[in-house]
Amino acid sequence: MSAFNNWKLIILLCLTLGLAPYVPEPHIVGKIRWIAGGANGMKLMDWFDTVLHGFPFILLIRFIIFKLINKNAS
Repeated sequence: MSAFNNWKLIILLCLTLGLAPYVPEPHIVGKIRWIAGGANGMKLMDWFDTVLHGFPFILLIRFIIFKLINKNAS
């Protein structure tokens, strides 16, 4: 089983890397707000940080879509 298809690992990544640091708000939430506000002042490092913290959620969405497609194909 590939690590990209292991739902336990994906959930663990979402809860740790995806949301860290937790206080005062999850890091990815702050980055999404920044981008939604026009991304003024974002540098390359900020974009990389957004991708890094967002990747576990992209894996989760991908996993859910593949499960739904395979369920409907059966």
